[in-house]
This record gives sequence, structure tokens and C-alpha cells, in this order.
Amino acid sequence: MTSPDVTWPRPAGSLTLRPPTRDDLEQVLVWRNRAEVTRWLLRTTVEPEAFTTAWLDSVEDPDQHTAVALLDGVVVGTGSLDVRDGIGQFDGDAWRGSEGELGYLVDPDQAGRGFATVIAGAMLDLAFADLGLHRVTAGCFADNVASWRVMEKLGMRREQHGVRDSWHAELGWIDGYTYGILAEEWLESPGTPS
Repeated sequence: MTSPDVTWPRPAGSLTLRPPTRDDLEQVLVWRNRAEVTRWLLRTTVEPEAFTTAWLDSVEDPDQHTAVALLDGVVVGTGSLDVRDGIGQFDGDAWRGSEGELGYLVDPDQAGRGFATVIAGAMLDLAFADLGLHRVTAGCFADNVASWRVMEKLGMRREQHGVRDSWHAELGWIDGYTYGILAEEWLESPGTPS
């Protein structure tokens, strides 16, 4: 689903990524609204049925590529890639559907095992090898060290450091980071999954 250009399920290290089912999302909701997860998300809590409906609807949207990451049948994380138009002049169509925005989330009970890096790497591979995107970006609060370390491990470069540009309910106005990577950088990197 999502796109005829994407093959599911897809291996990602010791994990398997595939589109979510209702049962998968029930597993995600066990940990999604926990404080250690929501601390670094823009949407701090979600209503379970609205969350589930949005994720299930995304499976049918060719511009949204959402996946759950399973380890021995248990959902340990999620990945998302939203395809969008790039910025550019309206002559031609090269800019249409040329960029993606990456997201990833890991069950806090599974943190520290490298799963976020594996999930994000698999989604980048999907973006560039399967969909042929030109560029992918991702953002985080600057204080979310674990998240930006994942992006840097994958070869993404910090392209923007916004000074006190991000509202955090607990910390107030804090800095934000935006990272990016181009297709040729990903496809030529030695750590690219095969």
C-alpha cells in the first residue's frame, strides 16, 4: 500500500517495518502518551481513536508512508515519511513531490538499542531508493539530544538552528534544529542499508 513504488514489509536490521494495523496502533498507544515520549513531541498527547484513524488513513495516502517497527511481533517504534513539493519556480515539475519530511518514535522501554537510527535509516532508504526523492528533512527541539544524534549518525546535516523559535510547554521558548540530506549523499554513503 501507500505507493506502488514501496515494498512492504521491509527489513531494517533486526526489525521489520510495515504499514500499521489497528492492533499495532493499540500497542503504540500503550507508550505514545507517556511523559518521556511526549516531552519531545509537538503534539503532547493524542486522543486514541483520532490517532488510530489518522494512521490507518495514511496507509491509503500515496504521499504518506507510515510504518510500525516490529521486533519478534512486538511494535517497538514507528517511522513516517511525508512527501511534499519542494520549493522552486513553477516552470516544469521537478519540484513536485520531490521532498520528504522524516519522523520516528521509539517505545521508551526499548530506548538505547539503536532502534531509532535503524527506523530512520530504513525510512531514508525508502525515500531515496524506492521513491526517488531529491531531499529529506527532519526537525527536533535542540534539547532533544538523542533525536539529533540519530540524524547525525545517518549523515544528515544541521541546516538550521532556530534561536528560541520552538515553544515547549515545560521549558518555554527553546532552540530548534532542522536537518537535511540529499539523495546523492544518502545513496553514496558507506552506511546506507542495502
